Amino acid sequence: MPDNWEFKSHTYDNCNCSVSCGCQFNEPTTHGNCYFAYTGTIVEGHFNGTPLAGLNWSLMCIFPGEIAEGNGKRQIIIDARADASQRAALETIISGESCTALSNHFSVFGSLCTEFFETLFLPIDLEVDLEQRTAKVDIPGVVQSTAAPIINTFNGEPFHIAIARPEGSFEFTYGAIGRGTTLVTGDMAMAFEDTWALFCVHHYNQDGLIRGS
Repeated sequence: MPDNWEFKSHTYDNCNCSVSCGCQFNEPTTHGNCYFAYTGTIVEGHFNGTPLAGLNWSLMCIFPGEIAEGNGKRQIIIDARADASQRAALETIISGESCTALSNHFSVFGSLCTEFFETLFLPIDLEVDLEQRTAKVDIPGVVQSTAAPIINTFNGEPFHIAIARPEGSFEFTYGAIGRGTTLVTGDMAMAFEDTWALFCVHHYNQDGLIRGS
């Protein structure tokens, strides 16, 4: 019997592109490569009979050229609080398995990676506010990241800039943009400052993106 699951996450993503990330419009990346770290907290979710709500997760990828060219590296981090069945479920979902092929961003990125580092099970301290466009991530010894809204140069106010994707998306239907700073050590070492930050809801099931959420 096919797996039945749902994954709804409040997610913060920081990559090395400028805040006008070309990837969002099928345009080239800022630097000709892509380094990113996603971190999220699951607000609703299950995998078959296994509950997932309340757990945190992180996904890091490095692409030496444009994402579509592949040859990426990937590492997953799963909340240390997860029990054995929850760990297996989250690793399956975030690996892009047990779903319609290329129906969500986990599956797309997984299909474009050729090197997969061991999944880590660590404490993930995440504070994310999608409306205020702020985030703070602390995964001891691996990831440190913070994000804040873009500030309007002319009036000093937080600038609410967002992307709407009512059709065609495999990742989100609405995402707000800010600025983030990230330092990752270990196998997926990366560092960037005041770059593209995304705040969105990832809502998927085994068939793909769930719209209207």
